[in-house]
Amino acid sequence: MDDEARLKKCFVETFGLSPDQVKDDLVYTGIKQWDSVGHMALVAAIEAEFGVMLDTDEILGLSSVAAARQLLRKHGVHRA
Repeated sequence: MDDEARLKKCFVETFGLSPDQVKDDLVYTGIKQWDSVGHMALVAAIEAEFGVMLDTDEILGLSSVAAARQLLRKHGVHRA
């Protein structure tokens, strides 16, 4: 599974979405599941899946699928 698919899996499994719902314009609070509790579950899923540790600023900046991909690139995950 490539990194993009792994990232999509984090959103699918955390929020109970179908893969086609996970697009760059999916944003924090844009769906009811992505509230503050869901946000922390997503952070945990991404950290576990990719073996990264996000700092507070990164967690706060995780505001969309596109932002998640950018954060992973910052952590050396180049194909996300």
